[in-house]
Amino acid sequence: MMDPRTSAQDVMRCDLCETAVVQMHCDTCLVNLCKACVGEHISTDESKDHKVVKFQSRKSTPLYPGCTSHTKQQCTMYCNQCDIPVCTKCIASGQHLGHELSEIIQIAEEKKDKIIKEVIELRETIYPTYQDIASDVQNRMSQLEKEYGDLSTAITKHGEDWHREIDKFVKKLKAEVDEMKNTQLQTLQKHLDEINKTMSDIKDEIDSTDIATGTNDLSKLFSVPHSLINTYRNLPQKLEPILPKFIPGKIQELSKLFGVLSSSSLISDKHGYRMKTTQKSPEAGSSPPVKQLLDEPETVTTIAIGYGQPLNVACLSDEEILTSGHNNTMKLFSINQGSLLKSITIELGKHPSDITVTKSGDLVYTDPYDRTVNIVKNEKIEEVIRLQNWIPHGVCSTSSGDLLVIMVSNDNKQTKIVRYSGSTEKQTIQFNDQGRPLYSSKIPVFFMLIFDKHCYITENRNLDICVSDWRANAVVVVCQAGKLRFRYTGHTPTPKNQPFYPRGITTDSQSHILTADDNNEVVHIIDQDGQFLRYIDCGLSEPWGLCTDTNDNLLVVENGNRKMKKIKYLK
Repeated sequence: MMDPRTSAQDVMRCDLCETAVVQMHCDTCLVNLCKACVGEHISTDESKDHKVVKFQSRKSTPLYPGCTSHTKQQCTMYCNQCDIPVCTKCIASGQHLGHELSEIIQIAEEKKDKIIKEVIELRETIYPTYQDIASDVQNRMSQLEKEYGDLSTAITKHGEDWHREIDKFVKKLKAEVDEMKNTQLQTLQKHLDEINKTMSDIKDEIDSTDIATGTNDLSKLFSVPHSLINTYRNLPQKLEPILPKFIPGKIQELSKLFGVLSSSSLISDKHGYRMKTTQKSPEAGSSPPVKQLLDEPETVTTIAIGYGQPLNVACLSDEEILTSGHNNTMKLFSINQGSLLKSITIELGKHPSDITVTKSGDLVYTDPYDRTVNIVKNEKIEEVIRLQNWIPHGVCSTSSGDLLVIMVSNDNKQTKIVRYSGSTEKQTIQFNDQGRPLYSSKIPVFFMLIFDKHCYITENRNLDICVSDWRANAVVVVCQAGKLRFRYTGHTPTPKNQPFYPRGITTDSQSHILTADDNNEVVHIIDQDGQFLRYIDCGLSEPWGLCTDTNDNLLVVENGNRKMKKIKYLK
């Protein structure tokens, strides 16, 4: 027969006698009791105020917390100011005189409701979101395995191609060596044949003169030519073969010729994941309202800025605009008043290649002559980054507070983007998935000296990195991780039927990408996926530097007439 005390199908038994069926429950001690054991349980510890109820009503009696200041006292009230439970003695002592008090049951119910809501959110929203994130990370890891495998395969294939080319080149060099050897041997053999013939002639002469001198026949003696020896005293020329030299290339430089790997990185994006919920998220709530393009953009303000070559513009605020050009002075203008507020002058003989404004409102500029990136704080210039083998050009401040700097190598053969946190390098963007350069190189020295910069750079709202690469006649857009998203090479027909020459680049609240085309004297507007939307053509004269203010007005400097225009292009 099955033991009723151990059977899994048995009813609950009293915790004291372990035999009788449970009928009562002590809410104070959390003990299950039969009616017969109630008295025994209470008498075991008479110091407690035992709350014995029917088993069906268990947990109905609140267990008040004990007071930390007064032993054996229960806290039935709660001091909202001190944020602690209190007992009647605490209240009577005057420690909480004038403080707002609440019944602890009310506070407990409020806390319980809050906890229940949080648990529901944890169960229904946060935990499923973490499940999705875990799945996303796992998928990324699987994709990473594949992409790194593809990368290794590409390197192996490139190595095999190199081996084939090296084998062909070695065969070609050895054939050239054989050809050179045969040519020199043939020449020397011909020379040897001539020498041997002369030696045979000399031997014949010796034999004939021996006969002439060894006889008393004077006619034979006089038949020997005069100065016989002079013919042979002129020795043949000496042929000295000079072998070709094999000058091997430096093995150390092979890696540069073979190809290089850009650095890998993991970008931390705190806004990368969104909570899994059907309700509108805070991010969605803060999304900008949708704005439509105006049928006809209109010029709001025009300011003469007085540079020989105005190149750059940046918004310090909706009222204050910074500009720079081909000299050592940056100017701060009031856009609404059209007046010059201040000039910032750097060392003579230097000038900023590009300017940007940080989230904290500080001016940052690149100096290609010094190979530095500098920040202006309280009218003092501080060096942030100094490069050795690279020349900085375009710069932008990102939403995360990093700096993106586009730079060209000293030998003028490579271009790359480097992300900096302060002066610390965090990321390098230079090659696509096939190991080919993303950006143009081999900039003519003339252009480097005159314009100092062939690429402008900006960050879009979706964290894409947008570069106007005028030498490549393209806008090159990569994602935050540095993978190529698209290349925009202009739109046909162009207003002046000229090649697309992108200069300044900026974005707006709608994630539009705007780039100046000084060759066609317009500004192109494309969406975040590279689709052409329209031209801005407001009688611009060689538009160059661009920026947008917080109201999505476009600020553009014109290199042709040395002016800056504020243009409204969104409704």
